[in-house]
Amino acid sequence: MGVLKSVGIDEIVERGSIKDVDVLKLRAAYYEDGTISSDEADMLLAANTASPVQDPGWAPFLVEAITDYIVNQVPPEGYITAENAAWLIRHISKDGLVATKTELDLLVTVLDKARWSPASLVHFALAQVREAVLNDRGPLRASSAPADREISEAEVELVRRILYAFGGDGGVAVTRAEAEVLFDINDAIGNKPNPAWTDLFVKAIANVLMATSGYAVPSREEALRREEWLDRRGDLSIGAIAKAMTELSLGSIWGSFQAQTPEERALARLERQRIEIITNEQITEGEAAWLAERFGRDGRMTANEAALLAFLKRESPHVHPALAELIDRTSVAA
Repeated sequence: MGVLKSVGIDEIVERGSIKDVDVLKLRAAYYEDGTISSDEADMLLAANTASPVQDPGWAPFLVEAITDYIVNQVPPEGYITAENAAWLIRHISKDGLVATKTELDLLVTVLDKARWSPASLVHFALAQVREAVLNDRGPLRASSAPADREISEAEVELVRRILYAFGGDGGVAVTRAEAEVLFDINDAIGNKPNPAWTDLFVKAIANVLMATSGYAVPSREEALRREEWLDRRGDLSIGAIAKAMTELSLGSIWGSFQAQTPEERALARLERQRIEIITNEQITEGEAAWLAERFGRDGRMTANEAALLAFLKRESPHVHPALAELIDRTSVAA
């Protein structure tokens, strides 16, 4: 992709703008040899950071070129290692925050296209939504975005997309790192009625809770799918919404959780170890003691959390003793 020299990246950086004519030259060179070097990837990302004025053709080209580079050209092909994830985060963020929609699109597209990514990259992507909800910052917070400490349906779907991306093709349970961000968002929202969020939150936390208790979990596409009845809801109180959404959400997938045999648990551990070896990063699973403590950590149990525990009480699944104690304690308090 030697056209970078002829395009004049230094000139682009100096003038602070990227024009469509520049993109046309870059695309021609890119399609001619189909690869970019690490230096060229650095230069493209540097040009993006230094150019606040960008013609429409730039964003899709940058996302396409850098995604192909980090997913398909940098070994191991198809996978993102912890080192490569750190490289990407370093280039597209400052102080843990992605600045532009283009950079956020790049981040999520990389997660979509990779077969596996390290948990740190998934956590970083989810943290962008958390930052928007808690602090009203980042590219998700445009003039039409919801108020501080609320989450829009589009942002809920972005969280779902990120969770899907890390799940890959198999039944990989929601991890502790992912659940931490989900709890943070849920704590911030509090008891504001939001059926789309309730649907996703209770499914995701039920997923990690059941996995912690020794159950095999379904694929994330099945476990976290959006329910069609969300489009036909009426106006209800937060307590009624949480109860109804929990029953309908979990009721639709409850039969997919199956108790694991010792052999199945061993195979699941081997699969996690394989992913850890490839990505060079440990996957931290949810632990029963941590999960029991995380419910109501800020001193209050949200309606979503209480409805989930009430559902588990009614269904009476065999869960870890620490979680069973939490469910009984919450039931008595209610």
